[in-house]
Amino acid sequence: MNKHKHRLTWATLVLASTVSAASPAAAQVAGGSTTVGISVIESTQIATGWSVKKTLLGKTIYNETGQKIGKVADLIISPDKKVSYVIVGAGGFIGIGRHDVAIPVTQIQDQTGRLVMPGATKDTIKSLPTFTYADDTARRERFVAAADRDIAEGKARVSELEKKAGTAATDAKARIDLQIAALQVDLKSAEAKLTELKQATAVRWKEFEASVSAATARLRKSIDTAVG
Repeated sequence: MNKHKHRLTWATLVLASTVSAASPAAAQVAGGSTTVGISVIESTQIATGWSVKKTLLGKTIYNETGQKIGKVADLIISPDKKVSYVIVGAGGFIGIGRHDVAIPVTQIQDQTGRLVMPGATKDTIKSLPTFTYADDTARRERFVAAADRDIAEGKARVSELEKKAGTAATDAKARIDLQIAALQVDLKSAEAKLTELKQATAVRWKEFEASVSAATARLRKSIDTAVG
């Protein structure tokens, strides 16, 4: 890959020529907006063949002195399909709990493969309000409802199998009992993981989403294979 293509970064995010951002930019946050008080001059290039997953997400952002500011946790895409904001997870870098902030893309530069936010300091990032998704509550409720349905179906299948086992012949009963035992293990795991998610705060519930999804997937597989 030649040098020109190597230095591609935000061109696939923001289709623009050289941009001067001398005044503070407003970052959209659930329930309102906040001003990011940093002045930067950024150059962007038009490029293709760039992977957000491989090149951006999870990548550390620094200031111009090399101090770590945070890591890219997400992208917010505006209605016109252009990426408008980078969601930066900064809590671990600024010495407080989870603290995601929304930073306009125009305030981030790529400097030879390193993401840099000139002028940023820990105090600057710490002063920004925590970013939350506007529809996060509704999404959480839908996710929990789906997991609850899987668990309810698992309990119903256990009850159904127990009735079959009660009237089955010895060999068949032994097979059904094994299915019940396996199903109950996955059922208890799914219930435990979902309980952890339900007890998490509105900001932290996503930390448990993957484990609940994995547990309910195993439960659904056990439901499908437990035929009695």
